[in-house]
Amino acid sequence: MHGISRRGVLTGAAAGAATLGWPQWSWASGKYPDKPVKVIVPFPAGGTTDVVARLVLQKLGEAMGQSFVVDNKGGANGAIGSEFVARAAPDGYTLLFNTAGAQTLSPVIYKSNYEALASFEPIGLVCDVGFVLIARKDLPANNLQELIALAKKTDKPLSASSGSSMLSLVTEQFKKAINAPSVINAQYKGTSPQMQAVVAGEVDISFDSFVSVEMIKAGKVKAIAVVMPQRAESFPQVPTLKELGIQGMEFGSWAGMLAPKGTPKPIVDELAAQLAKIVKMPDVIAKLKSYDYVPRFEGPEEFGKHIQSDTERWKRVVKETGFKIE
Repeated sequence: MHGISRRGVLTGAAAGAATLGWPQWSWASGKYPDKPVKVIVPFPAGGTTDVVARLVLQKLGEAMGQSFVVDNKGGANGAIGSEFVARAAPDGYTLLFNTAGAQTLSPVIYKSNYEALASFEPIGLVCDVGFVLIARKDLPANNLQELIALAKKTDKPLSASSGSSMLSLVTEQFKKAINAPSVINAQYKGTSPQMQAVVAGEVDISFDSFVSVEMIKAGKVKAIAVVMPQRAESFPQVPTLKELGIQGMEFGSWAGMLAPKGTPKPIVDELAAQLAKIVKMPDVIAKLKSYDYVPRFEGPEEFGKHIQSDTERWKRVVKETGFKIE
């Protein structure tokens, strides 16, 4: 076909189908999904987004009669996997399961080829995610005051691991909040590797998205404080940073599903309807709460507004702080 792209023909056919009053995907297969769906998680396996995605996608596959297969595409704090989905065909067979940092902060700090909202169709937010400040088990600090004293020693700087743009920003803000600029902010490729770095003693501390719950319980790392509005259910003895008098640390994240821009509305709506049911399932709620994630559903419109609000906030924060990934 000269001068006409295959994608243009498909888009035109879909538009014609919609004009006739059919769902935009029925002209092709009669049912969605009629084959396995690939869901990109833009971080390595074992991290926050991956854990939530696998839990939710198993249920989604059972509900919709097809496999929803996780494909981990880490790199550039989630930007590589997110861009991959932004460029994918909007047919419902390549989706994105993302977290707040990669979706709304990475496009602000990187020269990315996607936009947080304009490049995607929001499907649904499934849970809120907080953070816990952990330290290696043999670090000579058992509370925040002792940790701050160590952090201010410039002869032997402390090191912190950060596996996402969000957690790197949290770490930089913490350094400013406690006036300890010498702390080294070491970059890792995901929340699981950054947590393992603390377990292995490669770094001293980390702001972890509760991937470390079992490691804390096993005594392999120490929980110093939580970055949440309230104490974590798993560790009620661990205070919040706000309780400890640390200001300017109001951070939080989320996990949710998106599709490439232009994905037919019937597909988005069906996926959103199924997610809304899954988030209310008792076993899903219990599993999310075991990681101290807070189950909460937002549909396409509300989730889109949430993404836009987050993006505007990060633009202001990055401008005010001069934050950048080294």
